[in-house]
Amino acid sequence: MRVVAEIPHQVMKITVFSWNEKYHIKFEVGTYEQTYKIAQLDVNGLDEVKAMVDDAFCTKVLERFVEMRSDFSETWKRSQNS
Repeated sequence: MRVVAEIPHQVMKITVFSWNEKYHIKFEVGTYEQTYKIAQLDVNGLDEVKAMVDDAFCTKVLERFVEMRSDFSETWKRSQNS
């Protein structure tokens, strides 16, 4: 897997990888990460992938990180009480 781009963001680390004829868009916040895969044949290059990472998508990704943290916090509490 090789890094082909980093997309600046105030809160998240966003890295685009190329591997197995797919682009992988990886979002990271703290110990959590989300990865989205797109076949290279489905887009017209890296610029189109970068354009997909717009404000609306980033907002949804951040909301999902909040949900992930909540879900993990709940399961962590249950595991500590058993």
